[in-house]
Amino acid sequence: KMGNAESNAYENYLSRFLPEEQSDIDGLFDTLSGLSGSAGAKNAKAAKKTVTLAALQARQSAHTREPLPEPMTARLYNGMKSIDLPGKSSGLGEQIAKEQFVVFMSNLLKGNADEKISIIMRMISKTGGPLKGKQIQEFTEDLITSVVHVLSYRKELKGWSLENTRDSSSGVKALASELLSELKLPDGTKPEGSQLLETNFDRSAVEDWVYRVPQISIFLSVVIRQGLHVLHSLPDQTNDILNLVPHCKGIKGRRVVSLFDIPAIIYINSHLPAEMQHKWQLLFSSRLHGESFSQLCAHIVNKGPCIVILRDLDGFLFGGFASQSWEAKPKFQGDNRCFLFSIFPTMAVYTYTGYNDHYMYLNYGQQTMPNGLGMGGQHGYFGLWIDSDYGKGHSKAKPRCTTYNSPQLSAKEDFTLDAMEVWAVGDAPESAGKKGKKSILDVDPQAQALLEMTGKSRQSEGLREPMEEDDDDD
Repeated sequence: KMGNAESNAYENYLSRFLPEEQSDIDGLFDTLSGLSGSAGAKNAKAAKKTVTLAALQARQSAHTREPLPEPMTARLYNGMKSIDLPGKSSGLGEQIAKEQFVVFMSNLLKGNADEKISIIMRMISKTGGPLKGKQIQEFTEDLITSVVHVLSYRKELKGWSLENTRDSSSGVKALASELLSELKLPDGTKPEGSQLLETNFDRSAVEDWVYRVPQISIFLSVVIRQGLHVLHSLPDQTNDILNLVPHCKGIKGRRVVSLFDIPAIIYINSHLPAEMQHKWQLLFSSRLHGESFSQLCAHIVNKGPCIVILRDLDGFLFGGFASQSWEAKPKFQGDNRCFLFSIFPTMAVYTYTGYNDHYMYLNYGQQTMPNGLGMGGQHGYFGLWIDSDYGKGHSKAKPRCTTYNSPQLSAKEDFTLDAMEVWAVGDAPESAGKKGKKSILDVDPQAQALLEMTGKSRQSEGLREPMEEDDDDD
């Protein structure tokens, strides 16, 4: 029996879980300790169930394809092993006791930054102590890789797939760099580039980073819940995890590979207003709809808030979030929720500065005002501009775009467009079907009356754009 103080502490960790969560964790531990062939299992009374690294790996490889990449399995094991039990010599050798397992789950899934940090330090490096930036970078890349891998493995990508998105490897590196850019030394300086990789960060610096970069905790939670398949279906799922990846509509069966990769989707989605994070729908793709400005406008006007992403001929990927429906008119529109972003070669989001309200602009067929689509800056000097003479654009920001404080997003100031996509986010506005092209129902009241008699009133709204609402939920 455990000593009283010890068992109280253990009970406290256990009490963070609901009864059905506790039985889920017990079940997982029993499965893993069964795979461990626990020491002295023949003499069940004397034996205390424990878990080994081999068991964690065996659970992974019992499937045809591992839910988690091997380096992450080893990191989870090191995290479990790092937990000191009171009254025991530190670390039970190579085996993990039930108490360690429960404390690990409790701290990482339910704890605050202070409780998580010791475990995360050991997941980054077995020896603990100050960590080099390079070690933190490797851990962050492993973490993001594992999230992409496990969501794909568990079929939790909600209509996205590794086949209909760009390869994630460059996105993993770009997102890791973006998260690492928040690492600060005690004096507040943020080392960059190769200097960052060689800098030593102590526990307090890493704790501050985990506290300020919520993605680390969210990603760890996904890796544990989906990777070990524990607590994954219980109602405790926070919105952070529910909307990590939005439902994808409009790409299925169209043989299109999006300009986005999974890390970029996760990153950009996290910057959208909360009520828009649950669904993205493809409105326009230059590969599907052709390279034409009038086609672009026909597909995006009055369709609600959306994300524009482009690739220039140098391979740079960048774009912007328009917080309101695009309307063709010779003046600026939008509000301060709009932002510009870069996906490759770097990942970053640039939000409004308050300097002016030149959030978004769309105009065509005018003699006196510029014709094209723009975001930020001013006429002739947009942070992002696509000319109505489709295929040409510019990103002029010397040194920064006034509206969003963004740098030049394209490789060259004046760029040639290689590909473009526009995604509606959140639910389509009520008016989306009603404006623009009239359907036969608008023109022919008899057809409308006939439908109403058969009890089918206006359901054909959804038929106007047959590809728009195809249901991509896997």
